[in-house]
Amino acid sequence: MLTKFETKSNRVKGLTFHPKRPWILASLHSGVIQLWDYRMGTLIDRFDEHEGPVRGVGFHASQPLFVSGGDDYKIKVWSYKLRRCLFTLLGHLDYIRTVEFHAEYPWIVSASDDQTIRIWNWQSRSSIGVLTGHNHYVMCARFHHKDDLVVSASLDQTVRVWDISGLRRKAVSPQDELRMPQMNNDLFGGGDTCVKYILEGHDRGVNWVAFHPTLPLIVSGADDRQVKLWRMNDTKAWEVDSLRGHVNNVSCVAFHARQDVIVSNSEDKSIRVWDMSKRADAQTFRREHDRFWILATHPEVNLLAAGHDSGMIVFKLERERPAYATHQGNLFYVKDRYLRCYDFQSQRDNPLVSIRRTVSGPNSAPRSMSYNPAENAILITYDAGGDNYELFMLPKDGGRGEVVGDSCRGSGIGAVFVARNRFATLDKQTNNLIIKNLDNEMTKKCPCPLPSTDMIFYAGTGSLLCRSDDKITLFDLQQRAALAEITAANVKYVVWAQDMSRVALLSKHSIVLADRKLGNSVTVHETIRVKSGAWDDHGVFIYTTLNHIKYALPNGDSGIIRTLDNPLYLTRVFGNVIYCLDRDGRNRQIQFDPSEYMFKLALNAKRFDRVLTMIKSGQLCGQSIIAYLQKKGYPEIALHFVQDERTQFELALECGNIEVALASAQEIDDKDTWHKLGVAALNQGNYQIVEFAYQKTKNFERLSFLYLITGNMEKLGKMLKISEMRADVMGQFHNALYLGDVAERVKVLEHVGHYPLAYLTAKTHGMEDDATRIAQMLNESGAPVPDVSGAGRLLNPPSPVFQGDNWPLLPVSKGFFEGVLSGEIAGDAYAEDDDTMVDASSGWADADIDIGEDDRVDKLAAAGIAPDVEFDDVNDENDGWGMDDLELPEELTSAGADGVDVGSFDSDVFIAPTPGVPQSQRWTEKSAVAGEHVAAGEFDSAMKLLSRQLGIVNFAPLKQHFVDLAYASHAGLETVPAGLKISVPLGRGWTSRSTGVLPPAMICTPEILNERVKSAFKLTTEGKFAEALKVFVSIIHAITLLSVDDPQEVEQVKQLLTVARQYACALRIEIARKQEEDPARQAELAAYFTHAEMQPIHVSLSLRSAMSIFFKLKNYATAATFCRRLLELNPPVKVATQAKQVLQACDRAPKDEVEVNYDFHNPFVVCSATFVPIYKGTKDCMCPMCGAHFVIEQSGNVCGVCSLGKIGADATGLVCSATQTR
Repeated sequence: MLTKFETKSNRVKGLTFHPKRPWILASLHSGVIQLWDYRMGTLIDRFDEHEGPVRGVGFHASQPLFVSGGDDYKIKVWSYKLRRCLFTLLGHLDYIRTVEFHAEYPWIVSASDDQTIRIWNWQSRSSIGVLTGHNHYVMCARFHHKDDLVVSASLDQTVRVWDISGLRRKAVSPQDELRMPQMNNDLFGGGDTCVKYILEGHDRGVNWVAFHPTLPLIVSGADDRQVKLWRMNDTKAWEVDSLRGHVNNVSCVAFHARQDVIVSNSEDKSIRVWDMSKRADAQTFRREHDRFWILATHPEVNLLAAGHDSGMIVFKLERERPAYATHQGNLFYVKDRYLRCYDFQSQRDNPLVSIRRTVSGPNSAPRSMSYNPAENAILITYDAGGDNYELFMLPKDGGRGEVVGDSCRGSGIGAVFVARNRFATLDKQTNNLIIKNLDNEMTKKCPCPLPSTDMIFYAGTGSLLCRSDDKITLFDLQQRAALAEITAANVKYVVWAQDMSRVALLSKHSIVLADRKLGNSVTVHETIRVKSGAWDDHGVFIYTTLNHIKYALPNGDSGIIRTLDNPLYLTRVFGNVIYCLDRDGRNRQIQFDPSEYMFKLALNAKRFDRVLTMIKSGQLCGQSIIAYLQKKGYPEIALHFVQDERTQFELALECGNIEVALASAQEIDDKDTWHKLGVAALNQGNYQIVEFAYQKTKNFERLSFLYLITGNMEKLGKMLKISEMRADVMGQFHNALYLGDVAERVKVLEHVGHYPLAYLTAKTHGMEDDATRIAQMLNESGAPVPDVSGAGRLLNPPSPVFQGDNWPLLPVSKGFFEGVLSGEIAGDAYAEDDDTMVDASSGWADADIDIGEDDRVDKLAAAGIAPDVEFDDVNDENDGWGMDDLELPEELTSAGADGVDVGSFDSDVFIAPTPGVPQSQRWTEKSAVAGEHVAAGEFDSAMKLLSRQLGIVNFAPLKQHFVDLAYASHAGLETVPAGLKISVPLGRGWTSRSTGVLPPAMICTPEILNERVKSAFKLTTEGKFAEALKVFVSIIHAITLLSVDDPQEVEQVKQLLTVARQYACALRIEIARKQEEDPARQAELAAYFTHAEMQPIHVSLSLRSAMSIFFKLKNYATAATFCRRLLELNPPVKVATQAKQVLQACDRAPKDEVEVNYDFHNPFVVCSATFVPIYKGTKDCMCPMCGAHFVIEQSGNVCGVCSLGKIGADATGLVCSATQTR
């Protein structure tokens, strides 16, 4: 069994695959229907309108519908597109066991415990047929795939086949319905259906029955532990055989859609695969604790699903990947028990030799293949029957033939050729590498490089790649030494480039690319399973996942080439053609466009001439290219591809191109855009554009301050007049303050009625006349005249020292791409070799040096916001630099004569460096640890991760944790006094051998939390329950943002969370007891407190308290139980003596005076909201964050223990280390 997907949930009673999409529906005993994407492993949706268990569920073959039936006697038809129930069909009088859509007609068949089978028309929403005849529960009813038949199974020990052709005729000719009697159809069944066969043979009730998809066969499973195979024809049906092996009730059985096998599952916790030809048990898969209830087979794909007590699994019986090997222009592969050779060039496909399978049944297909071109030999390895291999010597003529004699067979793991006439296998028992010759005789034995080696791969002549744990080791067989080692978890396949210069190590969800010596490695992570890969001629690795063909560059960048309907296995990439095999072993060719990854490859290699050619050819487009160029620090190139004005504006700001940003802002013309432009222009010191932006947004306060700091008193005076016209008192006062106009300030203060302030201003500035006048007004109104001390200082603005058009700007030349795309630099001016000299004299002494201001001023003038500015020519003095003696190449001289500025690319004043990727940003790349996102300041992504992983919906308690961690993971470095500090991210775990980006520093570690737990234990012992509760809850909050490095620490964190939750729940019970006034309720809570999982000392204290409370309540029987439990803990002598005395007193009258809700015989957990017991077998729900238990009515509320999680929400679990996602 190859498990592809697994879920944990309540008991799964119904399963169905979507016929086209990678979806599966699971109906649960809890009444919930879950829609899963088994390829991505994600829950798409959940539907919970049924009351009670849902036992049957089924997808429609073509419509976006599914049907469900449950113990509420209702059949519901749902739209998964609208995500709601469309309507409900009522008619059954008992539990509904199965439901199914008809493949062609708008019908639904349902089986029920009311001993009937009903056929419904879901379009008219009515029952069109009732099939009666069974005299016990009908457990299953299924439509035939093509014929007008229904088969049913019942606990009356029979299987019945029903003829429903009358219904089909009525559907084709609805006018006949008027002539047919409709009375009493519900009571006696209609005349449109009849029993065709009754199959008797089971000794107990039949639980399931199914038609074969193509043959006239029926299979059934029953409580007599047997699986029976039946055959039918036009006149009769009979039993073919019985399959015995299950040791408990057979709950479900099905024919495999693509293999000649029967699959059954049972309450004996096993799934069995039966060979139809041999009628024997071929395989058995067992679970340790879970009974199986339901099976589903995919109608087209080799997939099955089984539902059990704690969830479901989606699995395959055997691997579908064909075994193949390539050499130069040939592909060797196995199909239909023949070893075949495919010529890539001529596309000829020839069978070479037939292969007699050494092991039959499931998993007998070959796993891998190794080809020896020198001796024309093939090694094929198998998994079935233990690891083994076969050695074939191919015919020399390459034509079709049969194997001469027997092929050489042997046992061993991963047989691969290592020399002209040698191959190696792994003996896992002895941990040795066995070297054999072509006669299958051992010639040498050497120990593996690591004791845990479990697989070997080809690595060239005389070398092997050995897999062990999370490592791959390059091992030299001659030297018997490990040459190199690389970290790569669970590598399944190894793909070498044709020249053996590069290698790709393929795992389930990652690809490691490295060179021949396993150096310069990069890792590409995937969320969907990686299936195969091949190298192209440019060093790019092309690979497939379940639904994509993708590429990976040598630096680790990846992208999508195209999507796939079904998985493919790449065999070779040549030019723009991908050669591949599908799961049926057919060779296919796929044309694709490599322009995108060739562009990225040239960009990373700094082959700017090729990049330029691709840009001008216009072959590239799309958001992915723009995002990639931004990420790599080439926004000026991305600017060339963008047509959207808003995106163009953002890119122009990023690359500092204010002119383009100005043009885009004029097209967009909204307030936010002008504000961003003003900020960017202010950073560059271009205050003319800042002024224009503030004018467009009518931001008068910012304009006034801009005129103040630039010393433009004239325009400040205009701003004062504008403020008066707008009746803006504050603006008027501010502008008067900036201008130093005291009289105006006094006037404004008088105008708004602030006479004391007006008096102080006039008096302080020596305006005696105005001061006297205002003082008189104050006296007349009866207001006091404020005293003016002589210590006041005049508030006057500084006088402007310099006033110019713009501040001195940093001269930034246009980059190569900006210059070429704008036509200012010739495309052939680029030289690939960095050391190649260009025309130095023209570069240093060109009279037309472009420092980025000519165009800027011209464009501003054109926009109407600044006058044209002319610059004087720069005099050229070359003698001081000694450049006259250079002998320039003729082509450069001629280019200079033609007036082309060939030197402008390399020789302009200064090219501002593009910013790199901040270290804190790298923390969040491909990280699923929420704490690392918080440390990087990415609060939004951290909250999304916490919501998905832990079901957190209330983030208020974590606010301070977020802020503290974001600050603690960065340090501030002083630059200049009173200047801005440089924020530096802080990593953890640095050593002298550390390379790459370190994970962020954390404010909490498991060691710190251990100390907090100890302090909380101490507080609990001292009886300070409220304080202890705060500490335990703070530990739960801190754990949400932890980041640790190894699996041992992950387990330690999980244990800390468990302890904190157990104590938090227990202390809440004790605090509630102290607040309770009812003695009986106090006793209940004291009893519940004794069942909390705590330290022995705390359990002992809780038992002493409960013993005392129940003894005082005269509940002597229950008090005695607490005494016995206390004595089992071996308490101190004084406590033990008291307990024995109380026990002796209780045994005299072992009865309870007051009834309390406490049964110590029945295991229970306590609801953390209502503090009532939830006994074993009672449905409950949990907080996905802390794991606290609640009664089902609390589902959907915020957990009262941690105050974070949503009770009953689906969550994937705590992720606190990168090792959990590998």
